[in-house]
Amino acid sequence: MPQYNDMFELSVEDIDLIESSLRRAQTALSHAERAEKVQQREEREDALNRIQDLLGRLHDQKIFYRPKSGVYVGG
Repeated sequence: MPQYNDMFELSVEDIDLIESSLRRAQTALSHAERAEKVQQREEREDALNRIQDLLGRLHDQKIFYRPKSGVYVGG
């Protein structure tokens, strides 16, 4: 049985592109205003949940800069 590759070599730009694409897909799915069947609506909501979960996991893996000395001013 083949194994999954768990060693990825993605640059910051690659991750940014993935994140931007996920946000565009999320926006497109959330603005779907046509009449949908119940199954289609559930599939769309499931896709939105999976996108939000993945965006959350990407966010949790980021390392945000905070100076070691001095006063930190966020914003």
